[in-house]
Amino acid sequence: MTALVQAHDLAKSFDVSPPWLNRVLERKPRVQLKAVDGVSFSIERGQTLALVGESGCGKSTVARLLVGLYEPTRGGMQFDGQDAHAAFKTAEGRILRRRVQMIFQDPYASLNPRWIVEDIVGEPLREHGILKEGPALKARVGELLQSVGLSPLDMVKYPHQFSGGQRQRISIARALATQPEFLVCDEPTSALDVSVQAQVLNIMKDLQRAQGLTYLFISHNLAVVRHVADQVGVMYLGRLVEVADKAQLFATPQHPYTRMLLDAIPQMKHTGRRRTPVQGEVPNPLNPPSGCTFHPRCPLANERCKTERPPLQMLRGVQVACHAVEENRD
Repeated sequence: MTALVQAHDLAKSFDVSPPWLNRVLERKPRVQLKAVDGVSFSIERGQTLALVGESGCGKSTVARLLVGLYEPTRGGMQFDGQDAHAAFKTAEGRILRRRVQMIFQDPYASLNPRWIVEDIVGEPLREHGILKEGPALKARVGELLQSVGLSPLDMVKYPHQFSGGQRQRISIARALATQPEFLVCDEPTSALDVSVQAQVLNIMKDLQRAQGLTYLFISHNLAVVRHVADQVGVMYLGRLVEVADKAQLFATPQHPYTRMLLDAIPQMKHTGRRRTPVQGEVPNPLNPPSGCTFHPRCPLANERCKTERPPLQMLRGVQVACHAVEENRD
């Protein structure tokens, strides 16, 4: 069975150089920030892959690459067997954009405050020529609002009249308007209270079951990931360090960084036990460490880790990029 989404060696660099005149006067070179550096994964139809990692590890950049908001510096993505980034530039790209949609992180920033909900949710339908103005559009917007637990009567309201959780439901309704097959969710619950998070996540799970949706779910909250994911990819400084089935990752994490993240989660049964905080600071992405970028923080690092970058390979039944796991140093 071929995967619906296949990312191969995806990379994205940003030019963060000082202005031209400063570079000339101060004799400074151009500076490139490698936000994503060679990420490969695949997602089966109807499944959820979650990407986790600390802030600034490149998760949101991956999300924007997948929906075509960014052009990759290297590598590419296949969607349902076709080259997505080549297709996004052509006339057929509109059809592809209907099939791939995104839910953004901040429901306060992603909705136009001057538009009523009917216009917000109806915009994709009008833009893609699915429905024109009129009773049919109104009826479809009402259906979409009901599918996310809101009322058709909410159509005439503005975003400021809703709570954060309700706004995120509006964002989900908008993303579902074109009947997409693949949804990229960039931390869709991080701005919400815990009780509201659960409601939004349950809605997303129900929609996935009802419509056979495929999700890429980005989060730094491992409790959320445990609730929604089938597979989990752990990112560190723009690279994937471990990809495994959810149950396997939580039961037997392989990479030292994954273990560190899981150790930091509070657990009721371990009340009183001292938790291991995530050691050290994330290095400056403009000047990443040589070899394995995690080696300055890794308790298992040796000389090889400082010089040789570990490839992502199958070890012990999971994909992991770690010399220590390969050499059974743990």
